[in-house]
Amino acid sequence: MITVLFFAKYKEELQTDQLQLDWQPQWQSLRDIRDHLAQRGAPWTILEDPKLMCALNEEMCSLSTPVKAGDEVVFFPMVTGG
Repeated sequence: MITVLFFAKYKEELQTDQLQLDWQPQWQSLRDIRDHLAQRGAPWTILEDPKLMCALNEEMCSLSTPVKAGDEVVFFPMVTGG
């Protein structure tokens, strides 16, 4: 099992803040999980946003970061300040 959390505009667009996914051995990185979700079609394609940020087990990371069963993944938009 892997937990995927969505924050801010992703949470609003997807109308959910969390998913529990059965672990798939072909998932090697956060990119694989993101791509798996985006393949669901609209509105999930919002996760292809080039400004997508991610965290793994509460630490900022990149889409190339390796994942394993039991991890917690978070997808959120880039935060801007002013």
